[in-house]
Amino acid sequence: MERTPTMRKLVVSTFLTLDGVMQAPGGPSEDEENGFAHGGWMVNYWDDQVAAAMDDLMGKPFDLVLGRKTYDIFASYWPHASEEEGAGPLNRAVKYVASRGRPTLSWDKSVLIEGDVAEGVAALKQQDGPELQVHGSADLIQTLLRHNLVDEFRLLVFPVVLGSGKRLFADGTLPAGMKLVQSTVSSNGAVIGKYEPAGEVVIGEFGQD
Repeated sequence: MERTPTMRKLVVSTFLTLDGVMQAPGGPSEDEENGFAHGGWMVNYWDDQVAAAMDDLMGKPFDLVLGRKTYDIFASYWPHASEEEGAGPLNRAVKYVASRGRPTLSWDKSVLIEGDVAEGVAALKQQDGPELQVHGSADLIQTLLRHNLVDEFRLLVFPVVLGSGKRLFADGTLPAGMKLVQSTVSSNGAVIGKYEPAGEVVIGEFGQD
């Protein structure tokens, strides 16, 4: 989908390992699906530059688009952590939730995306309102990628390799070029980059003398 100037931007913000794993960066019990045993892999790399990148992302009005698992993780914590940094923006945001069922959404300002998720998110982008941000939500992101709904990637890549786990760009991701528009490296080695889709992959070949 080509974004017009009046559409809401949809931004995917993700913590990643060097081999592209995004599963359970924040704690051992965050997401143990498929026997994932490395939850919390990102915590010891947090530093001032990573914190500043997150402050920049969340320092302006935004709404959230979340998969059901990430929503449940956030909803079990942030409404009860109002004194923590970052809690205010998350609690104030409207939370649009993608789910195959009809869950009870107890977190204030939570809205279930009805019907087809891709169509629902596309409709949200057409509405007036602040930027739409996706945090976590590995399965949902695959749907957004397949339907070309992501306008920007904020990727924080940490110097660790896990070998297995849910990946941001999973099998079946459509080939696409990316443009790096901003980057920095944190004191603990995290590469913080902002990327925008840049059309099709351009194929070339090195010539021979």
